Amino acid sequence: MVCLIAITVMVTPCLTACGQENELTEKVIAAEEVIIEGEAVPLANVPEKATILVPIASGTTTYEGGSVLMDASNTSQGYVMIKYTGKNDKIKVQVTKGSGTTYTYNLNARDAYEVFPLTEGDGSYSVKVFENLSGSKYSQAFSKSVNVKLTNQFLPFLYPNQYVNFTANSETVKQGLEVTKDTKDDLKKVELVYDYVVGGFTYDKVKAKTVASGYLPEVDNVLAKKKGICFDYAAVMTTMLRSQNIPCKLVVGYTGDIYHAWINVYTDESGWVDGMIFFDGNKWQMMDPTFASSGKKSESIMKYIGDGSNYTAKYAY
Repeated sequence: MVCLIAITVMVTPCLTACGQENELTEKVIAAEEVIIEGEAVPLANVPEKATILVPIASGTTTYEGGSVLMDASNTSQGYVMIKYTGKNDKIKVQVTKGSGTTYTYNLNARDAYEVFPLTEGDGSYSVKVFENLSGSKYSQAFSKSVNVKLTNQFLPFLYPNQYVNFTANSETVKQGLEVTKDTKDDLKKVELVYDYVVGGFTYDKVKAKTVASGYLPEVDNVLAKKKGICFDYAAVMTTMLRSQNIPCKLVVGYTGDIYHAWINVYTDESGWVDGMIFFDGNKWQMMDPTFASSGKKSESIMKYIGDGSNYTAKYAY
């Protein structure tokens, strides 16, 4: 089995919330029955404190339908908040920009808001909520269309969400600060985070064979066990970087026929770089990261990145 993690890196100024409301248009929907299959699990400046952006339901712009309440007050920050108050124990949320990729999430919270990111940039998003009928059959319970204009394109990749779930009190956040405390350079921070995770964690081959659809990494549990699949590795590294104001995508997709997760990080010097970190089935490897800061890309990296069959991104969280 081959599982890859890729990293890319970014230095950005501190990002602030914007109070601008986005135009929202309501859809009139008819009840419909759909089949929703479970998603496969991908196997593959020194801060004095962490920079944690906390998603909130501000209550400025809300929409309700049945047992669903959506708070769309902060779409300019790259997310909506959804609360389900009904009795159904299996709820799905689908987020789609235009006619593009549909992101399907489990709604895990009950009687509390849960955050759902808007990761495809500016534009019109459809947000739908489905209640389970039986098996993989779901009935649509709620639908809204949201027009999004982000305050900053990197905001969706700085906030926590269910795939990269952390708070200011997370041990993973604290450990990330400890690991990088001796440097102000963001590229060096990425290298140090990589060395810490890859050098100290063990790839869990048993978990890779038994993990079920709907699995979500719990970064503090992974940190405590020092063991996980590439999805876990990616979530831990993303947490450590986002919490230091380094925009970071947790990307899920394919390398050849293998479903896996990797990380893209951004810097002004390099932009987004794919394929920097990979798992060959035996050990993790990191290609020389210095090319990113200098703008020079090694022949081996460019050969790998340039082969479209190596990386096919499906989702970015």
